[in-house]
Amino acid sequence: MSASANAPCILVVDDEPQILRALRTNLEARDYRVLTASTGREAMIALADQSPDLLLLDLGLPDLSGIEVLASLRSWSDIPVIVVSARTSDPDKISALDLGADDYLTKPFSMGELLARVRAALRRHVSIDLSPVFATEDFAIDFARGVAETGGQEVHLTPTEWKIVTVLVRSEGRLVTQRQLLDEVWGEEFENESGYLRVHMTHIRRKLEPIPAQPRYFRTEPGIGYRFSRTTAAPGLRL
Repeated sequence: MSASANAPCILVVDDEPQILRALRTNLEARDYRVLTASTGREAMIALADQSPDLLLLDLGLPDLSGIEVLASLRSWSDIPVIVVSARTSDPDKISALDLGADDYLTKPFSMGELLARVRAALRRHVSIDLSPVFATEDFAIDFARGVAETGGQEVHLTPTEWKIVTVLVRSEGRLVTQRQLLDEVWGEEFENESGYLRVHMTHIRRKLEPIPAQPRYFRTEPGIGYRFSRTTAAPGLRL
């Protein structure tokens, strides 16, 4: 009996066919809808095209690593991710969790434990519903492909600019303080270095704003932080 169209959809990514089969069989028996991928690139396509509700991710993939998949995914999606890996070292676990994995399960594992963690992750999750392609009247950003365009032309954003744009867009309409941005982009030790933000925000506005000196999207709240909004605004101020 096939799962309901409203049942949670789980993407399982692993390069071992027997594990894919076992996980698919057990998940479908519990009425989940299941997608599978055996490479990192297949996983990224499925994530962007199928919008699953949860990702079970192996780290040891033959092309992109699981860490690379996770880092890319977290630039545009907040779906729960459970890493299922044979790697037992603390650095691997720490890297995955720091990049935004919700849980880490070491192989071999019991199916009962995996299913319990899946249920818990789905219960905790509240979706932000952020599409991998984000568009305004003046520019578009494809977070899955790592491409920004304005006027039909690709715009190069540096890795730091990508991080700043991602944080602000994901927080659309909400004030993000200077300290929050510095912490998320550079780390806690840079929380008082507001000059870094002023320089990078100037570059971002030059690349994405129609009138950089009068920012429409990336607005400054003087002395406090920044706010991204797609609604029309009066000419803004820059720190």
